[in-house]
Amino acid sequence: MSIAWGSLGIVSLVSLAAGVAVVVLLSVALVGLSARAKQPVGGPHDGAEPGLSPAAGTAIAAVCLLAAAAIVGYGLYLIIA
Repeated sequence: MSIAWGSLGIVSLVSLAAGVAVVVLLSVALVGLSARAKQPVGGPHDGAEPGLSPAAGTAIAAVCLLAAAAIVGYGLYLIIA
């Protein structure tokens, strides 16, 4: 019995990349959803304009969550099929 080290390395790199991609997509989705949060009354305000409008933040979050779900769904498809 021998181990195909090249194949094992490729599987490891693809798994690492998929895991990092899912975490990054979920993080960007949370940043997009944070654009919907209201600023606290009386809190510190530095005068800067908000980075995203609530609609744009929601759209970015939806796209990122759909992409993460597609990655997870494809991985499950590969395992089951």
